[in-house]
Amino acid sequence: MNNQILLCTVGGSHQPIIEAIRSTSPCYVCFFCTDRDPITSRPGSIDQVTGEGSVIKASYSDSKPTLPNIPTQAGLQTDQFEVSIVPADDLDDAYSIMRDATAELAEKFSGARFISDYTGGTKTMTAALVCAALEMDDVELQLVAGARTNLVRVQDGTEQAMTASVAHLRLLRAMTPYLGAWERFAYHEAAEGLNSIRIAADTTDRQQHQLALGLSRALALWDNFDHAKAFDLIKLYSTHVNACFPYMFQTLSVLTRENDQRCEPARLFDLWLNAERRVAQGRFDDAIARWYRLMEWTAQWQLRTKLNADTADFPCDLLPKDADATPGRDGKIKIGLWQAWQVVGDRLPGSAQDFVKKHGKEILHLVKLRNASILAHGFRPVRDSDWREVCNWTHEKFLPVLRAMADEVGLKSEPQQLPTTFPENL
Repeated sequence: MNNQILLCTVGGSHQPIIEAIRSTSPCYVCFFCTDRDPITSRPGSIDQVTGEGSVIKASYSDSKPTLPNIPTQAGLQTDQFEVSIVPADDLDDAYSIMRDATAELAEKFSGARFISDYTGGTKTMTAALVCAALEMDDVELQLVAGARTNLVRVQDGTEQAMTASVAHLRLLRAMTPYLGAWERFAYHEAAEGLNSIRIAADTTDRQQHQLALGLSRALALWDNFDHAKAFDLIKLYSTHVNACFPYMFQTLSVLTRENDQRCEPARLFDLWLNAERRVAQGRFDDAIARWYRLMEWTAQWQLRTKLNADTADFPCDLLPKDADATPGRDGKIKIGLWQAWQVVGDRLPGSAQDFVKKHGKEILHLVKLRNASILAHGFRPVRDSDWREVCNWTHEKFLPVLRAMADEVGLKSEPQQLPTTFPENL
């Protein structure tokens, strides 16, 4: 006998089970059987395993049993098998019993090869054993099949045990929760999980797994603002990405081209989308920190490109008369977010100036919400209501002017939000 453990459901014809035992030559067998029905008192399949005397019909058409139980016919000794009682039609209980029994046997027979044969038993027992087997990567699934002359059973004498192909199913089951992390923009979590999968699969499945892993890693880099590395990785899957996410290459090509004047406004939009991803994860403090940087960076971009002025060493002659700014110890004048927007409103006619005149006080109010954050200068978390106020204002008041600024430098198409689902047609 081999170092193999056979788990099989019992019910219906005994021949498939005898064939399963014969073909695998297990060192131990676990029979999953039903007990006597509590309502009809009809005997369960356990009689086929533990019944004494003649308990099994030799042929489906025989009027009475003429054969001994299955272990006797298979030549099994009493220490070579066990019986586990499962309900005939309760999937939850049957699955739990089979899963626990398999786990206990795995501890008892460490290093053994496990084979689950789901040929016999009720439909519920079959489903339960398949589900339990799929939970463990090292358990093989087996089916005894043969020639059929009707829809009830295979012809006696034609039975043959064959391995069920479940590698594809196992891989999909293993990948599903990690690809589900895309819904929360948790790409790093998805990549870590996908990388941990160790399931044998055919070439097509391996390619699908590798593609899912590669894209998850690339999107994790993108989500961490590492656009250059994300672009390099996505290029490896260009054909697939172009088919499902055609905007990605165009967006990343702009985000990584620092000499392109469209790069900076594209990064500003990308920063806002990043803030929205943090909100989707319930991380409002992280989101409002990104919003603050968006507002600060936008003003810095305008002053640098249109006035050639750096907010870290700002020319005093460009400051508004009422601006409160004095040189630091290094003799340089440094201006913050609000002061930068004051200069924009004072020195840059157009949509930006109009924005400051109409909404300058609103900026100050929203900055106070950010300053109260525990990640800024305060001691309390940002509430959902705080973020909704910031978000609504940004969509209604700020993004339109940012689009106008971006249009001035030729950015006609702003970045889109990163995907939340891995496309099945890849």
